[in-house]
Amino acid sequence: MSEPHVTTTTLATPTVQATARLTVATRPRARVDVTAALDRWLAGLGAGDGLLTVFVRHTSASLTVQENASPEVVPDLLDALDRLAPRDAPWRHDLEGDDDMPAHVKSTLTGVSLAVPVRDGRMDLGTWQAVWLLEHRDSAHRRSLALHFIGTRAGDAPAP
Repeated sequence: MSEPHVTTTTLATPTVQATARLTVATRPRARVDVTAALDRWLAGLGAGDGLLTVFVRHTSASLTVQENASPEVVPDLLDALDRLAPRDAPWRHDLEGDDDMPAHVKSTLTGVSLAVPVRDGRMDLGTWQAVWLLEHRDSAHRRSLALHFIGTRAGDAPAP
């Protein structure tokens, strides 16, 4: 096994932090590409290099980084999640409808937070990657994303 190639970068000073909330309207059992909205927020901050944390403030929606080129990928992912957490399983928690407990399972499987590196003011995603908000319920919602950036501002001089 070869040794990994390591590149180090000295962060510019001062390091800055910023937080915000982004509200996203969803459609039933659908996905929303939030990549452009996140990049716009970073641009508005004048972000340089750092780390963006995105957290969905709900238990029946989730976040994922997934392909953005082939339109079939995310629907196939949602179909796979339906097979893993079927609505007709004998769930104990059913007070909010037969779609609720499967939605909780799906959000557990895919996750509610992401940490994405930021380089030169943009998320350092791969060529075919996007950040998706997944709506697991049968009705449309307004989902709240908590955003946190820590890093440098664009144009800050490197630390000595």
